[in-house]
Amino acid sequence: MLSLSPPSNPRGASVRHTSRLHYRHLLLPKRPHYSVTATKHYQNNPYPHNDISNHRPWSLHRFSPSSRWRRLLLNSVSNQTFIAEKLSDDSILPVNPKPSKGFSSKLIDLLEALVVKFMHDTSLPLNYLSGNFAPLRDETPPVKDLPVHGFLPECLNGEFLRVGPNPKFDGDGMIHGVRIKDGKATYVSRYVKTSRLKQEEFFGAAKLMKIGDLKGIFGLLMANMQHLRTKLKVLDDSYGNGTANTALVYHHGQLLALQETDKPYVIKVLKDGDLQTLGMIDYNKKLTHSFTAHPKVDPVTGEMFTFGYSHMPPYLIYRVISKDGIMHDPVPITISEPIMMHDFAITENYSIFMDLPMHFRPKEMVKEKKMLYSFDPTKKARFGVLPRYAKDDLMIKWFELPNCFIFHNANAWEEDEEVVLITCRLENPNLDMVSGNDEEVLRSFSNELYEMRFNMKTGSASQKKLSASSVDFPRINESYTGEKQRYVYGIGTFLDGISKVTGIIKFDLHAEAETSKTMLQIGGNIKGIYKMGHGIYGSDPVYVPRETAEEDEPSRRWWWWSSSKWWWGDRSSVAMVVAVYCGGDQISSLSLSLSLVYLFQICSDLILFDCN
Repeated sequence: MLSLSPPSNPRGASVRHTSRLHYRHLLLPKRPHYSVTATKHYQNNPYPHNDISNHRPWSLHRFSPSSRWRRLLLNSVSNQTFIAEKLSDDSILPVNPKPSKGFSSKLIDLLEALVVKFMHDTSLPLNYLSGNFAPLRDETPPVKDLPVHGFLPECLNGEFLRVGPNPKFDGDGMIHGVRIKDGKATYVSRYVKTSRLKQEEFFGAAKLMKIGDLKGIFGLLMANMQHLRTKLKVLDDSYGNGTANTALVYHHGQLLALQETDKPYVIKVLKDGDLQTLGMIDYNKKLTHSFTAHPKVDPVTGEMFTFGYSHMPPYLIYRVISKDGIMHDPVPITISEPIMMHDFAITENYSIFMDLPMHFRPKEMVKEKKMLYSFDPTKKARFGVLPRYAKDDLMIKWFELPNCFIFHNANAWEEDEEVVLITCRLENPNLDMVSGNDEEVLRSFSNELYEMRFNMKTGSASQKKLSASSVDFPRINESYTGEKQRYVYGIGTFLDGISKVTGIIKFDLHAEAETSKTMLQIGGNIKGIYKMGHGIYGSDPVYVPRETAEEDEPSRRWWWWSSSKWWWGDRSSVAMVVAVYCGGDQISSLSLSLSLVYLFQICSDLILFDCN
C-alpha cells in the first residue's frame, strides 16, 4: 500500500496533528486543500492501553488557511498498492443522494429568485468572487513531467496535497496534488465528490445555502428555502451537506477530507497521482454528529482525537479513535449554550476544549444583520481540561482567562502540575472579516501568539504574550504533538488582507519575547522571518525531519515544503510554485501555469513520505 516508514523516535522509545447566490450559475468546481502527513506502522493494541513501539509514528498534517493548504506526500513502496485499497469498506458509505426535479423544485426556485431580486444587497463588493479568488470551473487530470528547477531529493516519493474551498470560504472542496516519484512530478486537481456537490451538479446550479447568505431577514429566508427543499424532497440530506473544503488528515491508512459541519470523506490516491473520492466514513455507524476539521493524531499511540459541535444539545461531543480505526463511545461535554469551536489540543494525558464566547445567535442574525455566530465581549474565555480517556465529563476542570477567541492552536503539553497551551489569540473578532465584503475588515486580522498555563492542582490560569500581531495558522514538528517542543512557525505573519499570506516567521519558545515591539521583527524569540516577495502569496510550510533529526537540531536537518501562488493580477498568469528547502536554502521548485483559488485554512497541506 502507499505508506510511509516512520523515522526512528527522535527522543527515544520511552517517550511518548460566500455566498451561494453569486455563483449559482457557474459549473460548480470544487476548492483545493493540501495537507502533509507521515505515519508509521503500529502493532494492534487494545484501546486505550496502547503499547509504545520503538518505531514511533509521526504526523505532519496541519496546514491551512485563509484557505488552508495541506500537503500529503505519500511514499510508494516496491509493491505500490495505494491508500484505501486495503481498507475495510464497512465504514465507508458510498454517497448516492437522490435529489428530485419537478414542480416543487421549480416553484422554490421562483420564490428564491424573487427574494434575491428584492432583498439581496447588490452594493456589497464580491472580493471572494473576483481576481484570484474567483472560482475555478474545471478539474485537471494528471499532468506529467512538471518542470523541476533544481533537484528533487531521492527520498521524496509520494504525493503533496492541498485542499480548499472553491470559491473561497464556503465553496466546494477541491484537492490539488503533486505526485513525486523518481525525481519527476505530476500535477492533478479533483473535487471532493460530496453529496452537496453531486446534487448541485444534478441541478446545474447551486441549491444549498452558503454561510455568506446568513445575514438579516435575507439569511432567514435563504435558510427557509433550504429547509423547504429538504422537506419537499427536492434535496436529499441523508448524507449531510458539507463541503469537505477545510483540511486533510491521514489516519489508519485513510486520507480524510474534512469540514467541521459534516462527516469526513475518504480520498484514494491512485498510482499515477490521481485522486478518487471513495465515500463518507461513519466508523460503522458510530459517528452520528459533525467532525472537526482539526483532529489530533498522537504520534506515539497512533490514536486520533476529535470532537463535533452543534447548535442542538449536546452542544459538544468528544471522541477517541484507536490506531486501528475503532471509534469509541461519545463523551458529551457540558457547556451552557452553542458555540463555534474550530480547534482544540491534546497532551499526553489530557484533551483541552475551548468554550469561547463565539455564540450561535440566529435572532441577532435576523434583527441586527450579523453573522450566524457572533462574539460576546462581556464574557470570559473558558478552557476545559479533561483526562483524554474519560468516559464522561465529570473529571473536566474549567479555567477562566480574559475574553478572547482562538481559531488555531500550535500545541499543548504538561509541565509538572501545569498544562501548557501555545495558541494564536484574537481579541474582539468580527466574522465579517472572513466574509470578503469589507476590505478594511480583511486587513484588521490581529492574532497574536500566546502561552497559556492551567494549574491542575490549584485551579489557577495565566497567559503570556509571545508576539505582536499578526500570527496565525501555527505549525510545529508534529512528531511532538502533545509534547513539549521548542519551535513554532507562524503562518500568515504578514497578511495582505486575511487571505494572502506573504511571509512565515520562526519562534523559539526557549527565548524571551520582546513584548514591547509593535511589529514582528527578528530578535528575542523571533529567530527567522521569510518573506515570499512581491506578488507571491503562499501557505504554511510543512516541516519534515530527516530520519535522525532532533526537533532542535540545526535547520539543515529539515526538509521545508512550501506552496506559493504567484499573482500578477491576471488570472491567466497565475503560477503554482512548490518549493523544497533544506534549512534556509531552496534546493528545488516545481512550477505549473494554472489557476488556483486562495485558501483559507493553513491546515490544508499534508505530506506523507519516507526520507531515509
